[in-house]
Amino acid sequence: MPKFHHLKIKEVRRETDECVSVAFEVPEALQPEYQFTQGQHLTLKTELDGEEVRRSYSICASPYDGVLRVAIKKLEGGRFSTFANEKLKAGDALDVMTPMGRFFTELDPANEKSYVAFAAGSGITPVLSIMKAVLQREPKSEFTLFYGNRRADTIIFHEEIEGLKNEYMGRLSVHHVLSRELQGSDLFSGRIDGKKLGAFCDRLIDPEEVDEYFLCGPEAMIHDIRDTLAGMGVDKKKIHFELFVAGLNGKTQKKKKAEAQSVAATIRITLDGNSFEFPLTSAEDTILEAAQKVGANLPFACKGGVCCTCRAKLLEGDVEMEANYALEPDELEAGYILTCQSHPKTGRVVVDFDS
Repeated sequence: MPKFHHLKIKEVRRETDECVSVAFEVPEALQPEYQFTQGQHLTLKTELDGEEVRRSYSICASPYDGVLRVAIKKLEGGRFSTFANEKLKAGDALDVMTPMGRFFTELDPANEKSYVAFAAGSGITPVLSIMKAVLQREPKSEFTLFYGNRRADTIIFHEEIEGLKNEYMGRLSVHHVLSRELQGSDLFSGRIDGKKLGAFCDRLIDPEEVDEYFLCGPEAMIHDIRDTLAGMGVDKKKIHFELFVAGLNGKTQKKKKAEAQSVAATIRITLDGNSFEFPLTSAEDTILEAAQKVGANLPFACKGGVCCTCRAKLLEGDVEMEANYALEPDELEAGYILTCQSHPKTGRVVVDFDS
């Protein structure tokens, strides 16, 4: 189960005008808990103006770098991201959840694979972790990155990526796609989408020779690239994706919630070997929201159906999920749900976070 620990900040490094990366000091006793796999994320927690705020950020280091570092891009109106970019400094401390996420594939030094990644904006963060790990761990594998940004000065980790190109010459190819800056070629101007993917496949990559795809960015980009690849005959098992925002806006969320109202129910939860029951008091509450109202401290991060932190197994009853951007088809078949999105549809619901 994920756990929070209070970690001191080792370094806050300015990556672009809109983004910082934050490295944490991990005491030796906690290092086993913070071992991570490339592509995973951390949930950070603090109090801002007396209110608890949690946000999840992808780890931008490789597991072989010996550092625990995340990147935080400043978003318009973003409370935590603004705080991190303007006020966080070395010596400060935050509550940091142990690493979570499954945006990766297993690496093996014997592999001789071709990896292709499509990232946009801060979507580069987990992709950088994956890319570095592949290059370090699999000396016979190759990696191709298509990275979309507005302008050259907004490219996060620009210097680091260029350094990797020089270090792994012949194994790493990087193509920058800019939407607000001309580069002398239509191929690398505009946004990354399905049409652009078709042009890349005509000139730069052969989909049949690619072993793994990684997609990270806005929902529209991910769905367009994923559907286009599937239309080309690419096996969906080769396509890994992660959203860096939940794809629902406020109006859509309200509509979904209205359509997925709960029935009166008794909910039983097992967590860390302990079980407790409570009644659902509001027809609009999800299981997670109902549990929080009675004081239960359940694991969660995004509350948008993206991060999978609140995943649990449904042992009894039936639920309806508003959204699911995290669970795979085999997990759904096995009975797993996202409690932040699940509304009881039967009078009794039993879920187990320990399964």
